[in-house]
Amino acid sequence: MSGGEPVLLRTDRDGVRTLTLNRPHRKNALDAELWAALRDALTAAGRDHDVRALVVTGAGGAFCSGADISGGLGSVHPLYRMRTLSDIALQLHELPVPTIAKVTGVAVGAGWNLALGCDLVVATPEARFSQIFARRGLSLDLGGSWLLPKLVGLQQAKRLALLAETIGAEEARSLGLVTWVVAAGEVDSFVDGLGARLVAGAPVALAQTKALLNEGADRTLRDALANEARAQGVNFATADVSEAFTAFMAKREPTFDGRWAVPATDQQTAEETAMETTGSAAPGARSVRRP
Repeated sequence: MSGGEPVLLRTDRDGVRTLTLNRPHRKNALDAELWAALRDALTAAGRDHDVRALVVTGAGGAFCSGADISGGLGSVHPLYRMRTLSDIALQLHELPVPTIAKVTGVAVGAGWNLALGCDLVVATPEARFSQIFARRGLSLDLGGSWLLPKLVGLQQAKRLALLAETIGAEEARSLGLVTWVVAAGEVDSFVDGLGARLVAGAPVALAQTKALLNEGADRTLRDALANEARAQGVNFATADVSEAFTAFMAKREPTFDGRWAVPATDQQTAEETAMETTGSAAPGARSVRRP
């Protein structure tokens, strides 16, 4: 708890879940309690079919100042601490919904890599970024060694990591590390609108697309084509494809819900009818919102 409040706040609105790092007195530095809360929150978001997009942000005008080392390193072996960081980086990367980092103020060290682990990054002009690890006698963590070279190329990644420079929002955007720079007075409404656009998308298709793009960075073209074929098979098994066609013909916006729409076989139909008769289960098509 932070001053009697939870160290991580969660709000849900119209399919968008917002996780707010809530240690403003430490610029939302990540201590053991916050690491654990974030890991659990990402696990819960990945399992909740009502969550269609996720926003990660910080309280008190800062995003995250990195790991909190004010209390010393403690007696826990670093390998155990690093397991939690690795869990969070993987969870964020593999989360089957689009993710947005809303960055105000500082995003430093693991805090910056937490933002980079999101699919989209929205920053205010006042935001400041640093891979500060070298100044602390440490090397990159929370996926930074993997993320940075893919986003900016090897040479710029080495510059940012070895010199631990602090850069502004506009430079971060020019390097491809920030998607949009939005004025502080407009950033909340901008992210709300962005979240609404993502929620309006076909959830299964967006999950497949995110996974394909993530996996494609390390695969051959042959692997990527095979994955694309597999993903389209999953997409065509949802009602969203026919809904998109119907909406196009009717000149209206589609309404996507990710329902499974593969017709049941005669045997399945018979089994479902029998279950309906006995009252042991509801008949009809199954509803599956995630691949």
